[in-house]
Amino acid sequence: MSKVLVATRNPGKLREYLALFHGTAFEITDLNSEGIDVEISETGSTFAENATLKAIAYSGYSSLPVVADDSGLEVDALGGEPGVNSARYAGPEATDQQRTSLLVRKLEGVPIDKRTARFRAVIAVADKGRTVGVFEGTCEGLISLEPAGVQGFGYDPVFYVPELGKTMAELSMDEKNRLSHRGKAASQTLEFLNEYLSR
Repeated sequence: MSKVLVATRNPGKLREYLALFHGTAFEITDLNSEGIDVEISETGSTFAENATLKAIAYSGYSSLPVVADDSGLEVDALGGEPGVNSARYAGPEATDQQRTSLLVRKLEGVPIDKRTARFRAVIAVADKGRTVGVFEGTCEGLISLEPAGVQGFGYDPVFYVPELGKTMAELSMDEKNRLSHRGKAASQTLEFLNEYLSR
C-alpha cells in the first residue's frame, strides 16, 4: 500500500485527515510518525504560498508524496483578518481560546449580519521536491457573539454556519467534513492522489 505524508503535528488536523482519507488505497502518516522534527516557517503572503512552501520543503525530508495545507479564517469586517496569521493572531504561544477571545473582542458592536467570514484552506501536494497539485476549498459563515460547542479546534467554536444553525464546533466529524473548507479541498486532493498514485 502506498503511503502519503500529511505534514502536520496538530492532532486535531490529523484526525480530520484520517477521517477525510478513510478507506482510501493509501496509508496516511504524519511528521511525528516519520521522525521529522523540522519546522518550516510559513513566510508566504497567501495560503497557497504557505501550503506549497511546506509541501516542497517536507518532501525533501521524505521519499513519500507530501500533503501540506495552510488554512485560516477571513473576517470581512476586519478587512480579511486574521487570514494567513490565523494561528498566530494573539501571539505565537497563544491558545485557541485566546485567539477566539481576541477575535470576538475585536468584533464587539458589529451586528451579526455584518460578521460575515469564511474559512479558507489550500492543500498542496509535492513529490520529489516539486509541486504536483494545489487545491482550494472555502466555507462561508458568520462569527458568533460567543463560543459554542466542544468539537473541532481553532476558531470552530465561534464560526456559525447559518444553514445548520450551529457553530463548526457543534458539528459531528461527518457533518464538518462534508461542508468544511478542508473537506472541500481534501475531496479534490483525494481524487488527485488516487489517480497520481496509480500511475
